Amino acid sequence: MQEYISQLNPEQADAVLGSEGPSMVLAGAGSGKTRVLTYRIAHLIANGVSPFNILALTFTNKAAKEMRERIEKIVGPNARNIWMGTFHSVFSRILRKEHEKLNYPSNFTIYDTADTKSLIKTIIKELELDDKIYKPSVVLHRISSAKNNLISADKYFNDEQIRQEDKMTAKPRLAEVYKAYQNRMMKASAMDFDDLLFKTNILLRDHPDVLLKYQHMFKYILVDEYQDTNYSQYIIVKKLAAANRNICVVGDDAQSIYSFRGADIGNILSFQKDYPEAQLFKLEQNYRSSKNIVNAANNIIANNKDQIQKTVWTSNGEGEKIKIVKTSTDNEEGNFVAKNIFSQKMNLQAPNNDFAILYRTNAQSRSIEEALRKQNIPYKIYGGLSFYQRKEIKDLLAYFRLSLNQDDEEALKRVINFPGRGIGKTTIDNIIIAANNHGTSLWNIISSPNKYPGIGTATITKLAGFVDMISSFSKQAPLINAYELGQQIASVSGISKEYFSDKTPEGISKYENIQELLNGLKQFSALEEDHDGEVRQTLEKFMSEIALLTDHDNDSEEDKNKVSLMTIHAAKGLEFNHVYIVGLEENLFPSQMAMQSRTELEEERRLFYVALTRAKNTIHLTYAQSRFRYGNIIYSEASRFIDELNDELIEKEENKPRVRTHTETEFTPPKPVIKSSFVKLSSVVPSGGGKSASTLDLQEGNEVEHGRFGKGKIISIEGNDSNKKAMIDFEKHGKKQLLLKFAQLKVIN
Repeated sequence: MQEYISQLNPEQADAVLGSEGPSMVLAGAGSGKTRVLTYRIAHLIANGVSPFNILALTFTNKAAKEMRERIEKIVGPNARNIWMGTFHSVFSRILRKEHEKLNYPSNFTIYDTADTKSLIKTIIKELELDDKIYKPSVVLHRISSAKNNLISADKYFNDEQIRQEDKMTAKPRLAEVYKAYQNRMMKASAMDFDDLLFKTNILLRDHPDVLLKYQHMFKYILVDEYQDTNYSQYIIVKKLAAANRNICVVGDDAQSIYSFRGADIGNILSFQKDYPEAQLFKLEQNYRSSKNIVNAANNIIANNKDQIQKTVWTSNGEGEKIKIVKTSTDNEEGNFVAKNIFSQKMNLQAPNNDFAILYRTNAQSRSIEEALRKQNIPYKIYGGLSFYQRKEIKDLLAYFRLSLNQDDEEALKRVINFPGRGIGKTTIDNIIIAANNHGTSLWNIISSPNKYPGIGTATITKLAGFVDMISSFSKQAPLINAYELGQQIASVSGISKEYFSDKTPEGISKYENIQELLNGLKQFSALEEDHDGEVRQTLEKFMSEIALLTDHDNDSEEDKNKVSLMTIHAAKGLEFNHVYIVGLEENLFPSQMAMQSRTELEEERRLFYVALTRAKNTIHLTYAQSRFRYGNIIYSEASRFIDELNDELIEKEENKPRVRTHTETEFTPPKPVIKSSFVKLSSVVPSGGGKSASTLDLQEGNEVEHGRFGKGKIISIEGNDSNKKAMIDFEKHGKKQLLLKFAQLKVIN
């Protein structure tokens, strides 16, 4: 039975055998934490502890299932009696047992996010609140935060400071919504996910007999990923462990990255204050990564002040140095990554699933996805949808489709009342019935609603506004380029405003994705080479390109052998042979939103630490000098995190893409543009003997001649070297901003 101890290193063995009293296992990345947790539980059972007296809490069902299976292999089927699972699953089990104490039936319903949002929507409507201000997702996030901090609806309502905060965000009646929400949940005999923890706290607080019962039952408590616990979870665990004090927490403060979900790094940092007699076991040997990677991760995390000191090391080989690659644009960054993966695959004969591409925000996946598709490299989006399959993207694309083809019924049904314009489900159902009865399209029905029964006068006015809007888009489609029309559709339809006003992490991510789609349109439009004034890069052409891109999902290859794309948050707990971390730029990674305090910046640094420690063999860090964000080109500096790496551990290189000619028509343009007036010029030398403007000593006020735009006057010059650009007021074409290294100009005065 005891031979499993021989499989452990000395530090791991100590952590397994030191089972009495409080203890913290500080487990560095790749140090075998799951094995230690598993063997510690197995050791308890092997030494006579009843599995009924063991409580093991995890954050994922997968982790719980894996540990239970491993324990069962050691101690047999007795392991099935361990109280093991996620916080929510374990405490919902307790709540069903103790339901009478909380005036709930034992079969209470657990509402998922969709259920709770629907109920919030109903309450907002009943209270006659503006749902554009009281957005259900925002309200739900606020209520969730309150519950995780053990603030009840009554306490929320009576707390003057909280009420003032709500007033400052123009939501003075949020307390009413919270109170109504909880009343309706109670009436429906329902709990949401946050309630499972919140109600457990109430149960243990208000019923000492219940608390005593479970303290006696759970003689040994083990918590995985302790650095990810929130206040509500912390209090439950502390109360349950108070009697026996046989609590073992396992985690790594250096991997605390979920504060936006309520996780509090203070829980693990203060564990030894809570339990002064606690044993501390440090698992510092990394079995996953090369020496260079481990040392780089140590380099980074050493810059944080809020941490428990440890020195992670490995006996693995030196490995390759970390490659730092500078590119000109985000598109070039994507192309570099895709081509490098292709090259690595060929050289190493490595499968696709050896490779992972990690990014700070979901919106960054677009340029990466396009580049991978061009190289015919199969990939999967881990923990999220493919860029063009995300709801917010499909919403905007549906507007594009409908603007180009009014008979596209699926697109019409998707957007006719999104964002909300007061066209209800009953009206939509009547429109569909009328179309079916008369054998015509939905568009024909809504274009002439007076001809068909069942549609009220007020709704007819709203339908007319929608029809006029789509018709306007349709008329402009052949006249303006894809970006100008796309931007207009996003603005006039209300899509941009809808997602911009949602300040939750999910809402911000969706807005960023919308902006990234518009960035793609802008870059696509920059390929314009219309020598005769004809608009070549139309929305219709863009949608044809997109249709080809999204068709890729129908491949039959097993999902297991694909390159993984994911946010760094989604990558936690995973490992890959080869990792690419993209977008290492100031204000992107670290995020601009994390610059407000040292605490926030340190979490960003921990996020980078997590990214580095996903890799076994090689790491490429990439950054772009310019990147499209929110419809504009952003010139970027390399992330401070790159500067924090020891020079001995890195190799810097600059990606130098080949020069493209004007005959090439790939979807991704060679260079982005600043704004709609900034035109990427053809490489055709204009008549008049113009020279590359970068070779000329140009000054503000110079009169110049351009082969395409004719005569003009330089208004301003900005930038340096290859990024130097000039604003020129042309007599016949107005103001244009030109990148001088491409512009062919002749100075006439």
